[in-house]
Amino acid sequence: MLDMTLAEMARGLASGELKSSELTKALLDRIEQHDEKINSFITVTRDEALEAADAADAARARGEAGALTGAPIALKDIFCTKDVLTTCASHMLDNFVSPYDATVVERLKAAGTVSLGKTNMDEFAMGSSNENSFFGPVHNPWNLDHVPGGSSGGSAAAIAAGFVPAAMGTDTGGSIRQPASFCGITGLKPTYGRVSRYGIIAYASSLDQAGPMARTAEDCALLMNVIAGHDQRDSTCVNQDVPDYTAELDKPLKGLRIGLPVEYFGEGLDAGVEKVVREAIRTYEALGATVVEVSLPHTRLAIPTYYVIAPAEASSNLSRYDGVRFGHRCDDPKDLIDMYLRSRAEGFGEEVKRRILMGTHTLSEGFYDAYYRKAQRVRRLIRQDFIDAFEKVDVLMGPAAPTPAFGIGQQSDPIQMYLGDIYTIAINLAGIPGISVPVGFTDGLPVGLQILGPHFGESRLLNTAHVFQQNTDWHTRRPTLD
Repeated sequence: MLDMTLAEMARGLASGELKSSELTKALLDRIEQHDEKINSFITVTRDEALEAADAADAARARGEAGALTGAPIALKDIFCTKDVLTTCASHMLDNFVSPYDATVVERLKAAGTVSLGKTNMDEFAMGSSNENSFFGPVHNPWNLDHVPGGSSGGSAAAIAAGFVPAAMGTDTGGSIRQPASFCGITGLKPTYGRVSRYGIIAYASSLDQAGPMARTAEDCALLMNVIAGHDQRDSTCVNQDVPDYTAELDKPLKGLRIGLPVEYFGEGLDAGVEKVVREAIRTYEALGATVVEVSLPHTRLAIPTYYVIAPAEASSNLSRYDGVRFGHRCDDPKDLIDMYLRSRAEGFGEEVKRRILMGTHTLSEGFYDAYYRKAQRVRRLIRQDFIDAFEKVDVLMGPAAPTPAFGIGQQSDPIQMYLGDIYTIAINLAGIPGISVPVGFTDGLPVGLQILGPHFGESRLLNTAHVFQQNTDWHTRRPTLD
């Protein structure tokens, strides 16, 4: 039962073979038994989950259930959740109980899903390893000495460990796709504006995007049917009809045009990762797809562009944490300035401080034009690279990350850590959708294939991933925790 996908659980609940109360209790017991060594959850909402599960069973008995009523999930601890601790994995917010629900949470509750709790993450979503958490690092279930990726590493690890079949994450520069790759699960970053950001604690507002993480593309499609759509409370949320993302999952791939960016298969790519990814692409060719090389010439500029724009927006967004209105406040401040300085110094971790300083510098007088404005111009060139590529092909494919999961504490140089995002960051700068799908292993660790599509091309991505998963079994592999 605990190894079922979200879709399998939903079908079992609909047929009456499963009860949400029994399923929820079994998963909560598994979390209690094993999460001490994974550290994937910050808060487990046991009582609230059991109450919601009972309500879901009652709704089904009355014939009032939807497709996901009673299905268990988890939420990255960046989504405001009413009456539940919402920390963003930071000392700054370690006592913050949200008075309202994020739109994503609101819609999942309305669909009848049962949240088991809030998952660990890099503080304020700043990181690629889930080592930057006030609550300690998350461990990769495939090898406890390795990272699960970040910043949605807690969500990815919880799914891989069998604690939940699906969870919500956020992706600012690869924070759904990279941990999905490291943990051997499926993770989708939707088009920017496809899912509301209302109630998501902001890192970089022009880059942040919520998305589903699960075992399969089918699971992600089910969740997208719930969370996607216009929200008038978010001015960046697109007012566009939402398709049924499950409708074309089984569409044959014959004639699919796949582009392989030459920039994604060059220097810095681990040989084992490349071997696994190319084998997956050969599987697509056997399924009827055609493969051509394409170029994304401004890829090399993606990391410097991102690390100008994202910290600049973070500097602005995090200025609200001043020790006055909410969040951490230092003890016995001497005066107002002392309170500001010590509250922020004590409340933020090292990586968050680093990015605030970087962002404040690039926005300061004399540097705005030299850095921030120039980065925005390069961002437009990066976006145009993808637009040009999708005139020739239907999807792009390549590795989600240049290496498998690295060891905890191994990447002490922040610059080297940033370079690990080379294949994911440009996608956020362009605002297009991307999905990571498990396609094999190297050195006993999972490898993810990243599939990219044009704006609002999520249905094609989910179809492309689903058909692959119908013809392979990599997504069914599970780590052993006992």
